Amino acid sequence: MIHYKRVSNPVITEDGKWVTYVVSSPRMEGEQSDFLSHIHLVSVDGTIKKQLTAGDKSCTNPRFSPDGQYISFTSGRNGTNQLYLIRPTGGDAWPITAQSGNIGAYRWSPDGKRIAFIMIDPRTPADEKDRLERRDWTIVDVFRNAHLYTIDLTQPQDGSCPVKQLTNGAFHVTAFNWSPDSRTIAFSHQPVSWAERWEQQNISTVAADSGAVRLLVSTNGADYNPLYSPDGESIAFLSEGGQPDPLKKAVVTTGVYLVPAQGGAVRKLATTPDERSTLLGWTPDNRSIVVTEALGTQTGVFLLPATGDGVRALPIPEKGIQQAHFLNRKGDLAYVYETTETPIEVYTASLANPTGHPLTDIHASYAEGQTLARTELMRWKARDGKYTIESLLTYPTNYQSNRRYPLLLMIHGGPLGNWTQTYTGANYAPGLTGSSVPYPIQAFAQQGYFVLWANPRGSTGYGHAFRAAVYRNWSEGPYQDLMTGIDKLISTGVVHPDSLVVSGWSYGGYLTALMLTKTNRFKAAMAGAAITNLMSDVGTTDIPYYVAGYFGKDFWNDPTIYAEQSPLFHVKQVQTPTLIIHGSADMRVPPEQGLQFYRALQQLGVPTQMVIYPRQPHAFTEPKFIQNAGERTIEWFNKYLGRK
Repeated sequence: MIHYKRVSNPVITEDGKWVTYVVSSPRMEGEQSDFLSHIHLVSVDGTIKKQLTAGDKSCTNPRFSPDGQYISFTSGRNGTNQLYLIRPTGGDAWPITAQSGNIGAYRWSPDGKRIAFIMIDPRTPADEKDRLERRDWTIVDVFRNAHLYTIDLTQPQDGSCPVKQLTNGAFHVTAFNWSPDSRTIAFSHQPVSWAERWEQQNISTVAADSGAVRLLVSTNGADYNPLYSPDGESIAFLSEGGQPDPLKKAVVTTGVYLVPAQGGAVRKLATTPDERSTLLGWTPDNRSIVVTEALGTQTGVFLLPATGDGVRALPIPEKGIQQAHFLNRKGDLAYVYETTETPIEVYTASLANPTGHPLTDIHASYAEGQTLARTELMRWKARDGKYTIESLLTYPTNYQSNRRYPLLLMIHGGPLGNWTQTYTGANYAPGLTGSSVPYPIQAFAQQGYFVLWANPRGSTGYGHAFRAAVYRNWSEGPYQDLMTGIDKLISTGVVHPDSLVVSGWSYGGYLTALMLTKTNRFKAAMAGAAITNLMSDVGTTDIPYYVAGYFGKDFWNDPTIYAEQSPLFHVKQVQTPTLIIHGSADMRVPPEQGLQFYRALQQLGVPTQMVIYPRQPHAFTEPKFIQNAGERTIEWFNKYLGRK
């Protein structure tokens, strides 16, 4: 299952005839342990499919030029991430930038004459001199910002094109969008690149020729991801809407807003079901904005009229949409689609004809001969009667109704995460960009486990009230939600009550550790990247606002609730053998969180093991480690369930 390929970044041409996308394959031979990504092209009529890039260096982030004559992409072929062009007909690609820094997000101007891109301020010669002379100390929370640059494609000089820095100063650019006339760029920005400052994002515009910057939107809360209407008159963006209480910023709602492109009053559009949308684009007639957001265990696509009228669901039947990356000016949509039983592939649809159409069969041979354990949707009423809890349940392979089986409770991160109907034949759950969390669902099923992957209160996809239900209480409500689901399965006679195990990652790791302080019903546990001490987590994580945002006060103003909600403060209740997994480069939940819990269990005589994987951030990037973590978890569970 480790050889399952990742598919991402589907982009469709403006004429709707071609789609380009990225396929990433794991490399695990010898010294290799990474994912090699290359760009592919498919015609919408299905007659042509081909791989455009090759070699041992990854190529990602493809985009068509407005006239469809070129495909741009980024690659680190020469050491840093630079922009390249290739023709859709194939042939060799050629670089168009040679910057000292790594190029990030980029976009073609609508007239095709320029490309704008984001790049973090490169290190200076003085920085390099300090490094060589061993004077390269780090001052905490001093960051290099990202700024906007443009490359002029109309005036190549000695085989290269001139690059101009468009913005500079004490701010960090996070996202941007060209105006339809190619004269202006709207962009969101925050004071510094530190993730902690994301809620201070504002929106400005910059003239593409002069570099003159004008502040457009600034509210009390994050305003970000601007998107011009096709006629250039309005800009849609996401906003917290001036959230008045900064200590509740972890559970705020995010709405879609409009502002005149030249400035003026801001208007909020209709409220979406989950109030946490992703902007896809405008409809060609300027009348609506297309968004996606979590909808239970699925993904919904919605139209928000610019008039402010009610939201309308788009009847695309493929509710397994995972990435809808691109909506062209004709209203054509390219996206990737998967279900629990269907591997990920590239699809296309349109606003006029929303019935999805598959374009690729990347996993046809991979899926051949595989017998996947079935996965069903399951619901139950919360113990306190406040909510209906939704879950996915994967059956053991070769399930027999007259037997009882062990059960793995698998807890997602967040609390804002949610389980969606992704392909269970992969050995991971998608994590942060380019990374993964090891959740080999089908491997557990093959070992004879039921796998319960539930969305307790606090999860995304069920509205703001459901998300906010864990405000100042991360533990008891979700704990009861999950145990109620387990008890329901036991009552049906399919799960053995003495063969329960639990695993989770990040907040899921937190909840795993917390549950062990409340019950001894689990025979073994795996806590991955787990928060175990809320106080020290606030002092070491790269997003200290996050926990404080949920608990309403900093720990020095309310130490009691932090202690009550921290697994470490109740660790003497734990009797469950616990495997602890962490990445050494995890800045989101630093390894000291796992070490504290490990040392406590060790002192208490509870069977425990801690494994730290080098170079790995909060979600793992190296396939050998992803595979090992999954296999190690299975071995741990089998050992303490007395299974071979």
